[in-house]
Amino acid sequence: MDEVVPQPDELLFSSVEGVLVESVEVTDTVVRVEARTTVGGAACPGCGCWSGRIHGSYLRSPRDLPTAGKSVVVSLRVRRFVCAEDVCPRKTFAEQVPGLTRRFGRRTERLRSTLVAVALALAGRAGARMTDVFQIPVSRNTLLRLIASLPDPATTTPRVVGVDEYAQRKGRIYGTVLVDVETRRPIDLLPDREADTLAAWLAERPGIEIICRDRAPFFSEGATRGAPQALQVADRWHLWHNLGEAAEKCVYRHRGCLRPTPVQPEEPQAEPAGWSPWPTGHRFAERTRAKHATIHALLAAGHSKRSVARQLGMTLNTILRFSRATTPEEMFTGQWQSRATRLDDYKPYLDQRWQEGCTNAWKLWEEIKEQGYPRGYASVRDYVSRTLRGKPQPVGPRPPSARAVTRWILTHPDALPERDRIQLKAALANCPELTALAEHVRSFGHMLTHLHGDRLPDWIEAASTTTELPGLRHFAQHLLRDLDAVTAGLTLPWNSGVVEGHVNRIKMLKRQMFGRAGFELLRKRVLLAQ
Repeated sequence: MDEVVPQPDELLFSSVEGVLVESVEVTDTVVRVEARTTVGGAACPGCGCWSGRIHGSYLRSPRDLPTAGKSVVVSLRVRRFVCAEDVCPRKTFAEQVPGLTRRFGRRTERLRSTLVAVALALAGRAGARMTDVFQIPVSRNTLLRLIASLPDPATTTPRVVGVDEYAQRKGRIYGTVLVDVETRRPIDLLPDREADTLAAWLAERPGIEIICRDRAPFFSEGATRGAPQALQVADRWHLWHNLGEAAEKCVYRHRGCLRPTPVQPEEPQAEPAGWSPWPTGHRFAERTRAKHATIHALLAAGHSKRSVARQLGMTLNTILRFSRATTPEEMFTGQWQSRATRLDDYKPYLDQRWQEGCTNAWKLWEEIKEQGYPRGYASVRDYVSRTLRGKPQPVGPRPPSARAVTRWILTHPDALPERDRIQLKAALANCPELTALAEHVRSFGHMLTHLHGDRLPDWIEAASTTTELPGLRHFAQHLLRDLDAVTAGLTLPWNSGVVEGHVNRIKMLKRQMFGRAGFELLRKRVLLAQ
């Protein structure tokens, strides 16, 4: 069989028509290809008139993809034509080879498309490092310019659109991402999350039938104003997440029920006679006791107060204070005086929480602050470090945290491990309010899983009557503000899961781009990097 040797024009320009390869020169580092165009004419880019009248020619040297580890440079002779239209402002124009060159281009189209693919996947710095491996080194700014020069993809009006927010600068600047839920592709990025911006975007696309969103008020208002004909669907994951937050507040409110009933301590013994609250061995206490005994001994011997003051080198007022005190304990002053503070009313609660196992001073301060404590954290920290640290905590197993109990309640009973099931049963046995909370949560979970949205009004009415569970009651009342969207979310199969996936993808792209992740550049990568 005769071996067929491929020609250079077949290897380099197999998909390009109208180009003739004249010679190929191979050196140690470069492959230089000389070629020329063979078409009879070209269309004027200004007026579109076809012309075959040649004005001149010149050489272009676009770079191409490397081959066999060597860079490829194409020496292409192109012609300049004279426009046949007299009124055309262009007197002459240069021909372009489709699929090979473009105006002012210094790279072939396939090299440009390769660099664009690298830029969309890796952005600036990482993309520049990758091009070094491909032996087509370019700067990071060149890759970013290639991304910015790309046109937006052509899209059609979606039937089901998902809306969510993403952070351009977390906590400060937020935007809106819109995704076609049926094709699972991003449609557009908006620079903010204002209702007016979303309403204007939706108004330009009247064919939208369903909008999947969370329960944020700006999305609700924007969807209502921009697409009144569309059905709004509240996302089920956000509903379950909000229910979990409300349940945790309820469990934390009844956290005292999570600890077993403590054993009543024995009655404290009466303090012995002569007991002194002063610390023994303290130099200030011993010095005060000695002065008190000396002053009272001299006064008992018949010395006057002024005489005692002269003998001991003290002022008369000091002698008067010691003489009036029948015992040294009455001389408490300064750091030894039990002064009333604003923390006194909250000390029993702090002692109780310490016995329940809460040893975090900041957490204790936040709890009494909610009860009306007006002062700062320092006084609570000092009381914990000086007083509570020395008190023993009750012996026994540590009670489960409010978050752990909430997790057990939110988990399907069949999916709970045996140990967690036993602990949850023990926690619910001591608190009928938490038992009612678990029943409401599981009822909502069954309704959410099996898409029984018609049961939502009855559930809201039952949850609104739980006076001992204010967190659950507030959650149920908030559902009434967006009842139609919530009912649709618990009835229809649509959700915002694909939108959340694109939000996470935007986070990844932002981390790749670092400080260059401006809105326009980020929008290009989100819409084009698929």
